[in-house]
Parts: sequence; C-alpha cells; structure tokens
Amino acid sequence: MSSVASSAPFSLSGASSRVRQWRPTVTVEALVMLASGYFALACNLPFWGAALEHGWEQWRLALALFALVFGVHSVLLGVVLARPWAKAGLTTLLIVTACATYYMQSYGVYLDADMLRNVLRTDWAESRELLTPGLGLYLLVYAGVPSALLWRVKVVRRPVGQALMVRAGFLLLMWVLMMVAAALSFKDVSSLMRNQHELRYLVTPGNYLYGLGNLALAQHAQSEPHLLPVAEDARQVPEGGTRKPRLLLLVLGETVRAQNWGLNGYRRQTTPELARHDVVNFSQTRACGSSTEVSLPCMFSPYGRQHYDEDRIRSHESLLHVLQRAGVDVLWRDNQSGCKGVCDGLKFESVAASTDPGLCDGPRCFDEILLENLSTEADPGSGDKLIVLHMLGNHGPSYFQRYPSTFRRFLPACENAELGRCSREEIVNAYDNAVLYTDHVLAQAIARLGEIEGYDPALLYVSDHGESLGENGLYLHGMPYAIAPQEQLRVPMLMWFSPRFVAAADINLSCVRESATQPASHDNLFSTVLGLFDVQTAARVPELDLLAACRTAGASR
Repeated sequence: MSSVASSAPFSLSGASSRVRQWRPTVTVEALVMLASGYFALACNLPFWGAALEHGWEQWRLALALFALVFGVHSVLLGVVLARPWAKAGLTTLLIVTACATYYMQSYGVYLDADMLRNVLRTDWAESRELLTPGLGLYLLVYAGVPSALLWRVKVVRRPVGQALMVRAGFLLLMWVLMMVAAALSFKDVSSLMRNQHELRYLVTPGNYLYGLGNLALAQHAQSEPHLLPVAEDARQVPEGGTRKPRLLLLVLGETVRAQNWGLNGYRRQTTPELARHDVVNFSQTRACGSSTEVSLPCMFSPYGRQHYDEDRIRSHESLLHVLQRAGVDVLWRDNQSGCKGVCDGLKFESVAASTDPGLCDGPRCFDEILLENLSTEADPGSGDKLIVLHMLGNHGPSYFQRYPSTFRRFLPACENAELGRCSREEIVNAYDNAVLYTDHVLAQAIARLGEIEGYDPALLYVSDHGESLGENGLYLHGMPYAIAPQEQLRVPMLMWFSPRFVAAADINLSCVRESATQPASHDNLFSTVLGLFDVQTAARVPELDLLAACRTAGASR
C-alpha cells in the first residue's frame, strides 16, 4: 500500500511543499503592471457597466479604455512605488480599493472629492454601521487573496542608477500606450468623457487617489488660522423700536427627501402630527448639495449654490457668526458628526454622551434627546437667541435604528445595514418610519416652544439633502451635484410662528403660504434668518428672504 502511494504521480505533501517553496522573483515594474491589470479588470465593474452602455459590442472602445485605465494606474503606481515599500504600498491599496469597490457596487456611490471628505470626516458611530459581513467577504476575496500572493514574491534589487533608468523607460512606455490608445479611439473616448465626465469618479483606485490629492491641496489652501469675516456691517435694527426677545429653533434634518414628506402630498401621511399644527410647508425646496459636507457650509453661507465656490465658502464665516456678532446668542446642539465648520468658535453641545435610558439605549441617541432642557437654554435675559438642532434624522443605511419601536408602523421594514439584502418595499418602509419619527420630534419641538415664556418663538426646519432608495440602482446620497438625482436634491422645509411672533414681526401668513408653493432653496436661508432677527447688512439679499414680501411694514427692508 505504501509503495503504491509513494509511486503516485501526485501527493498532497509534495504539492504543499512546492507551494511553500514558490517564491517567484519579479521587478517592481512587473508588480505595477500586474496590480494595474488587476485593478482595471477586477475592481472597476461599476466603471465598465457605465462606460459600455451597449455591452461588449463596443470592443474597440473597451480595449481603448482598458489601455487608458491600465496606463493611468501604471503611471501613478510607477511614480510612487519603490522596492523598499512596494509590497506594503500595494497591500494598502488592495485593502482600500476592496472597500471602495464594495461601496460603489453595493450603493452606487461615486468617489469624488466631496464623497471622500464625507468619509474622512465621519465619526465612528456612523462608520461602524457600514462594517457589514458583505464588506468582510469583499476584503477577503479582493484584498486577502491577492495580498497573500503578493507577499510570496521576491522583488528584484537593482543599483540606484539602473533602477532610475528602468523606471523612466517604464513610465515613458506607459505614457506612449495611453497616447496610442487615445489616438486610435479618440472620437469614441472623447465623446464618452465629454458626455459622461463623472465616469472618472468610478475608475478605482485612481478616483480616490486623485480625490485625496485634491483634498490635501484644498486643506493647505484653507489652512488660515481664522475664518475670514462676512457681513462686518451687520447690526440689529428692530422694526418699530423695542420688542420682546425672539427665539428661533433652526432644525436641520438629515437625509430626509421631499418625495417621502407627507405635507408634500406623498401617498403616505408621514407627517400626521405636523399636519395638525399651523405650519407653512415649502413644497419645492432644493438642496445646495447631495451630502452634509457640502450642504451645511453652503446653506449657512451668503454665497450659496448660486455663486458656489467651495474654497470661498469654507474659508469665510457663516450666518451663525454674523448673527453672534450682531447680538444674537447662538447655540449649536448636535446629534450628528459636527457642524462642518459653520459653528467654529461658537457654543457647541453634543448629545452623543447622553445616558438617557429612554432615548439612548442603542448605538445612537434618538433625536428627541435634542429637546432636553430646551426651556433652560431659552433664558430671555440674553436677548434674541438662535438654537440650531442638528438631527440624526434618516441617516442611512440603518434607517431602522433611527426611530423607537413605537414608530415601527410601515411593515415589513428593512432591518439590515446591507440594503441589497432587503426588498425596495422594506427599505422604503424603514425610511418612512424614520420620517414619521422626525415628524413627531418637530411637533414636540413646536409644543415646547409654545410653552416658553419671555420670547416670541418660531421654528424653521430644513433637511440638508435627500436620499436614493434604490431608484436606478442608487442608494444613500453624495452623488456629484451635476448628476445627482432629484431624490438626493429635493428636500422638505417648513416654518412655524407663534402668534406673538407673527404679530411682532408683522408677518402676513396667508402671503407666506402662497409664496411657499413657489421654488425655494438652501440659498434662501441666509437672508431669511437675518430678516427674522431684524439684522441689516449689505450681504442680506431681500429677494432671497422668503418672508420679505410678506411683511406689511418691513417689505422694503
């Protein structure tokens, strides 16, 4: 028996020994080409799906694009990789690229600079919801296996002079390859890039390497120690002289889209409590961006989307700084990942550390926690006051964790962070349950404002951006603004005024309701809030103040 086994042409022990002894020797340039080919073929399925609309019938375009993608990555890697850190660098790229590929394929996201800023500035509470079993499988297949192979090879050592000469020749060869590919299919490639220039955000890992470079340059350009001033001439000039202090509760929703807002005529009544209050609903409101990182700085800026300049917005003070300087006491209370710079230097409270057992028994606190001690914060001795409540709202993908069990009304609801494992009906049900809870929080806020003495109170609610719930294969948000779907850009907005506020500010509510049917946007926030506090400045644009035309005495202000 033993002699038969020993004479067999194959043995497990022999195969295992050969695998252990397998240590091929390769050059850094060969590793670069292998990695670039792997990235182009295995990690760019979203790119190929979007670029080749008619399938592989477009084989000439496909070959040209492959040569370009392969060449671009070869040049990038050829510039940064050297023998001492080639393996470690490629391993890091494999891991990050596996993560990027997973999220791009699972949620339909594009990795532009804004999306990368979202990723880099998120907190652990948000990040851990995205650490799903599906991601673990992707890491094992797309990063684990190639990394294991990578660390079995030996990298050729060359004299420095020879290494530089070879690398220069390699980079020149890759550059020629790209130029030839572009020349042979110039018409098709140029047409594709001209009509779908956002495709570059799908080319992985080039998309996030390019984006990180842009962010680093932008961060350096915005490294001024202090924000540049805005509206230095701002001052309060109350109409008619002395009046009672005003309290505005500015509630920033998260990821609530207009299409699922009951007050906008949605097929479900997701805002039943607000419908019983005397609120003014702005039914055609457009966000300044498709992500919090873009929308928050933009909506609090005098420049807005109409004159959008990211560097200018981020390097200057916000509406909140103008109000504080004009004499309005400002407080930011946060159940999210911060104010994105718009409240820098101002009073800031985070509810993340709250231990309320009724509202904070899960990974995050429910949004009602933002209403705690609201009466205490509203001290009329300090004059006009603005309290900003930054909600957790409908932040995905774990919509089911955004509301207490008593709001689990639309069933069955998706209770999995991997949205691809749920039906679209289940996803929408969970999302709508979260909208129901936002409705409840806002109604509670209005009720509490009505009980506060010493102020003329009002409330303004607006969501920062919308959300895709599977339409056209897209989930979540953060698409580049130019191609973002309406689901990510149309948001709910409403106002509520106490009778005392209406009388003191001389607001014609019928006029406001009529104007609320017209298009509005985040660009209206800056001038509207300044008007609510009787702040005059050349930076305030009366045409953008949603209430200016509906003030009997102050329409000309």
